[in-house]
Amino acid sequence: MTQELTLNNGVRMPALGFGVFQSPPEETAAAVDTALRVGYRHIDTAAAYNNERQVGEGLRRSGVDRDEVFIETKVWVSDYGYDETLHAFEKAAGKLGVDRIDLLILHQPATDRFDRTVAAYRALEKLLADGNVRAIGVSNFMRHHLSSLLDRTEVVPAVNQIELHPYFSQPDVQKADAEHGILTQAWSPIGGITFYPGWGEDRRNVLEDPAIAGIAAAHGKTAAQVMLRWQLQEGRSAIPKSTNPGRIAENFDVFDFELTPAEMSTIDALDTGRRNGPDPDEARDVFDRVIPEA
Repeated sequence: MTQELTLNNGVRMPALGFGVFQSPPEETAAAVDTALRVGYRHIDTAAAYNNERQVGEGLRRSGVDRDEVFIETKVWVSDYGYDETLHAFEKAAGKLGVDRIDLLILHQPATDRFDRTVAAYRALEKLLADGNVRAIGVSNFMRHHLSSLLDRTEVVPAVNQIELHPYFSQPDVQKADAEHGILTQAWSPIGGITFYPGWGEDRRNVLEDPAIAGIAAAHGKTAAQVMLRWQLQEGRSAIPKSTNPGRIAENFDVFDFELTPAEMSTIDALDTGRRNGPDPDEARDVFDRVIPEA
C-alpha cells in the first residue's frame, strides 16, 4: 500500500519516498533495489550526493518498470545558470539512465548568486515545457527566497523540500508553501540530522524523545514510524533514508495505523525552532564543487 499526493500541476507523486542522502555509492544500488522490492515507488537523490548512477542501477536491478517509479533529483549550485542547468539535466538523466525526470529541483537558494538561481529555475521551466521533466521545484527555500523567485519566474514550484522533523517543523515556511500551492516535502523526516555524525555538537536525538516513545508504544510502532505517520497525516511528503534492509522496510510500514488528534498535537508541540542543517542564507565553499559529467 502507498499514498499519493497531487502536485499543483496535476502530477501525482507517492507521498513517502526513499532518500539516499549520504548513502555511499557502493551501497546505494542495493538499497534502492531493496526499497523498490519493499514497495517504495518514489526515489529522491541529488547531483551532489554522487550516487545518481547507482540509483539508476538499483532501479534496473529491481525489475520494477521505470514508469512505475517517481524519480526526483536536484541540481547543484555549481550548475546554476540557464545553459548550465539545461546541461545539468542531461548529466542527471545520463547517470540515472532515464529519458525523463519526474521532479527536478534546485538544491539551494544560493543567495550569494541569486541571479544564477533564477536563471537556473528558468531552465527548469524550459525543461518542463519541453516535457523533459514532469514537475519542477526547489529545496531549502525560506519564505523570502520563494517571494524573490516567484517575482521573477512564471511557474510556481510544485515542491519545496526542507529540513522538517518534530524538533524543527518550520511552520512559517510551511505556511508560505501552502499560500502558493507548493507541496512541503520533508528531508530528515525522522530527525536524522539531529544525530548524524559530524553535524555539530549539543544535539538532542529526536528518535529518543520520550513523548514520541510513548505514542509509539501505544501503537506498537517505532519512533521513526510515528514521525513518518505524523508527516503523512499532515499532508506532507517525506523521504526517509537508510541502507539497512530492516529499516528500509520498517520506514515503509506506516500505512496501517493512525495518530489521534491529541497525539498529532503532542508531536507538533515538540518544535524547538532550532535548525540543525546549514542556514539556507549562508554561502558555502561546497557550492562551487564541480558535478562530474555523465
